[in-house]
Amino acid sequence: MFLTISTTGTPERPATDLGFLLHKHPEKSQAFSTSYGKAHVLYPEADVERCTAALLLEVDAVALVRRGKGKGRGGAPDAALAQYVNDRPYAASSLLAVALNDVFSSAVRGQCKARPDLPAQVRPLRVEIPALPARGGPDLVVKLFAPLGWTVTAEAVPLDTQFPEWGASRYVRLVLESESLTLAEALRHLYVLLPVLDDAKHYWVSSDEVDKLLRAGEGWLPAHPEHKLITSRYLSRRWSLTRQAMERLELVRLAEADDSEVEDIDNAVEEPADDETEEKPTPLVVQRRDAIIAALKDSGAARVLDLGCGQGQLVQALLKDVRFTEIVGTDVSMRALTIASRRLKLDRMGERQASRVRLFQSSLAYTDKRLKGYDAAVLSEVVEHLDLPRLPALEYAVFGSARPRTVLVTTPNVEYNVRWESLPAGHARHGDHRFEWTREEFRTWATTVAERHGYDVEFVPIGPDDPEVGPPTQMGVFTMRTTDDENKSSDKAEKEAKAA
Repeated sequence: MFLTISTTGTPERPATDLGFLLHKHPEKSQAFSTSYGKAHVLYPEADVERCTAALLLEVDAVALVRRGKGKGRGGAPDAALAQYVNDRPYAASSLLAVALNDVFSSAVRGQCKARPDLPAQVRPLRVEIPALPARGGPDLVVKLFAPLGWTVTAEAVPLDTQFPEWGASRYVRLVLESESLTLAEALRHLYVLLPVLDDAKHYWVSSDEVDKLLRAGEGWLPAHPEHKLITSRYLSRRWSLTRQAMERLELVRLAEADDSEVEDIDNAVEEPADDETEEKPTPLVVQRRDAIIAALKDSGAARVLDLGCGQGQLVQALLKDVRFTEIVGTDVSMRALTIASRRLKLDRMGERQASRVRLFQSSLAYTDKRLKGYDAAVLSEVVEHLDLPRLPALEYAVFGSARPRTVLVTTPNVEYNVRWESLPAGHARHGDHRFEWTREEFRTWATTVAERHGYDVEFVPIGPDDPEVGPPTQMGVFTMRTTDDENKSSDKAEKEAKAA
């Protein structure tokens, strides 16, 4: 990953002033450790007439994966491979932007203790980046940099020079030239626009990124014709952060138009006292657990199965209510069951309490006689972890063989994913999800299963029910019919399952 910054000069204003501005001596090669590799600063040329500073970033891809734990750049469905085979060591990205800000921090802030007069001086600048990922192509590169006073040369890099018919890659060779900018302005442009063009960041985007954007964009971002695109991409398309940034940018524009301070305009509402601040919303996992327990109470169930119990959170919550006289947690993972046992403190539990709970290993891909005879079964965020061809086996194991009176199934509503601020478009909520259903898909599956096995089903939203995309979690409440057709439906389902 490589970037050069060049300038020209005269005997009165030597080009080597660049060394003072960057706080890096032209006669030295310096290295700086980062959490994702090592940054080197060197000067390929440094004399009165021309000076070039180069930033070379050596990325330790393995350390970056370990540090990010699989999140961020490269977190696609094939992330297991993409984490190690990617463009991080070669193409300019948010890694290079962060290195620029860290290594040249004084220059970015426009500070120079040795020569305080230099940062405010406009000087000829030339920036070269051999490989820049640009989602939007060369045209977008021009749209982003040209309004800021740069002469832009963005040459698309072919996928393979030996096979020109394959066309261009998403990378460009970028050359920026300007006679009207200070070095601090140039560095701030690069700090914001490199990750914007890549449309990805290697680190978690939190609320402090809004302050970083506005600080680096001061003086140029509010008036930029593509400020909406820049803001959205810089904040990883997190809609609440983008909205917050856009509101603050609008205040800046109003203040500039009125020749006043932002604080003078944004004074309509006083700061709320601590006791007036809004309470934090209840986490979805808690809302889901509460909805399940409420549905179990409504069904009158006393003996409950938690199928795919994971680490035992629901089992622990059910144990607190004495109306649930027997609670069984099953999971295919022995590790999960071990954690659940520790969470429940089974080894220290009183005899009476311990008699109410059991944990054992079981797979929903097979029938298990131990699951028969219970009032209710819960499959909370379970079905989406199975491959679709395995669903008929689960269906028969639960509805055809175990046949509890009530079955509760919760699963993500994929339509709601657009409301998750940190979830990239097209990605599932969890790396192990084999699929995620729309509301219509879930209803179709649930209705078919209910009809086949002699159940009725109702649908309950969990979490905020968005008028456009529905709730984040959808729950199907299956209740066994008490008609004479029940046995016929069960026999028919068994035959179909065996045939499959």
